[in-house]
Amino acid sequence: QLQLVESGGGLVQPGGSLRLSCAASGFTLDGYAVGWFRQAPGKERERVSCISSSGVTTNYADSVKGRFTISRDNAKYTVSLQMNSLKPEDTAIYYCAAARRRLCPSDPDFGSWGQGTQVTVSS
Repeated sequence: QLQLVESGGGLVQPGGSLRLSCAASGFTLDGYAVGWFRQAPGKERERVSCISSSGVTTNYADSVKGRFTISRDNAKYTVSLQMNSLKPEDTAIYYCAAARRRLCPSDPDFGSWGQGTQVTVSS
């Protein structure tokens, strides 16, 4: 089972940007679809975005389409989430998760999770 580590969270003003990164400790993410999820206080976890193992296929939640971009660098074993035009409602703990699948699977198939990184959007 992969150990995933997220980085890049923090405090940002509305309209600002952050870039989150997800890395597999000691392993490559080759052959894994990787997703970003978030959970705000008092709310259910939601999938924000996912990228296939090849990087060709991506998908996004409607709430972040046009603002967030997921990408992967298999040479660096990382998956990133560029978040632009951030809103207060984007405040949450963000988690990356991996599934040994070519294409993005349903949520229960993500077997490896990181510890999460806090993103706070506030003025």
